[in-house]
Amino acid sequence: MVYSKNIKINKLIKELVKLNWEVRRGKKHCILITPSNYRIAIPSTPSDYRAEKNFYQQVKRLELKD
Repeated sequence: MVYSKNIKINKLIKELVKLNWEVRRGKKHCILITPSNYRIAIPSTPSDYRAEKNFYQQVKRLELKD
């Protein structure tokens, strides 16, 4: 399944799903949910050149909370 048009974000999400993270469809974006129920919106068409970096940072922060 394609979660984002950014190849690196899509690859990261697929790796996280293997680690028991969950993806749900939202109204505009899919939502990535950690095993402890923290949520991140997945940028489906990131137009910002920093979108990839920002998404990685959000995932890192949530990993530290788990």
